[in-house]
Amino acid sequence: MRILAVGEDSLLIDLATAEEAQAWHAELLRRRGDGVLGPVREIVPGERTVLLYGVPDTGALRAALRGWSVTARAAQSGPLVEIPVRYDGPDLAVVAQRWGVGREEVARVHSGAEHRVAFCGFAPGFAYMTGLGGRYAVPRRAEPRTAVPAGAVAVAGHYTGIYPRSSPGGWQLIGTTSVRLWDLEREPAALLAPGTRVRFVPEQAGARG
Repeated sequence: MRILAVGEDSLLIDLATAEEAQAWHAELLRRRGDGVLGPVREIVPGERTVLLYGVPDTGALRAALRGWSVTARAAQSGPLVEIPVRYDGPDLAVVAQRWGVGREEVARVHSGAEHRVAFCGFAPGFAYMTGLGGRYAVPRRAEPRTAVPAGAVAVAGHYTGIYPRSSPGGWQLIGTTSVRLWDLEREPAALLAPGTRVRFVPEQAGARG
C-alpha cells in the first residue's frame, strides 16, 4: 500500500489489488459514517485506488491510515439492490462457450453471485461490479458495437456492467433489464453507487408483458 499526496488537500491510497481497494473503500465509508474518520469532502474509489478529496490535514490523516488494519470482510457491507434481468443477450452463447457451460448455466452462475459496485465511470450511472471472479472473466469483443441499448447487462474482464443509456460499447451482452440506472428525477440520480451490493434476479420469458 502507498499513500500519495495529490495536490494540496487530497490523498490517494494505492493498493495492490482490486479486492484491497474495495475493502479500503468500505472501511473508509464505515468510519466516516461512525464519525471517526475526520473531515473528508469526498471518497472516490478506482479499480485499485481510493482518492480522499478535500482533507484539511493530509499529514495527520496519512499517519492515521498507516496504522489501520483492513480486511476483506470490510467490503461485505453496504446496501443491497435487486435488479431483474432477462438473460437474452446476443453474446450469451459466446460467454457460455468461454465459461464451458450451457446458456442456461450462464444465467444461474451470474445471478447466483452477489455482486458489488467497485467504482463508477464511462457514463453517468455506469457501475463496474465485481462478483464473478477470475474464473469467469471474459475478453471484450474484438469489434465494439456502435450502439448498445440502454438496460443491456454485460460482462467484460471480471466485471459486470449495465449500460444506462444507448452508447457504443465492446462488452459481451448477456441480458437486459428495464431498471433505470440513471434518472435525473431521482435522488440520487444514479441507482448504483460504489459499495452497493447487487443481486440479479432472473425474469421468466414474457414476464414484462
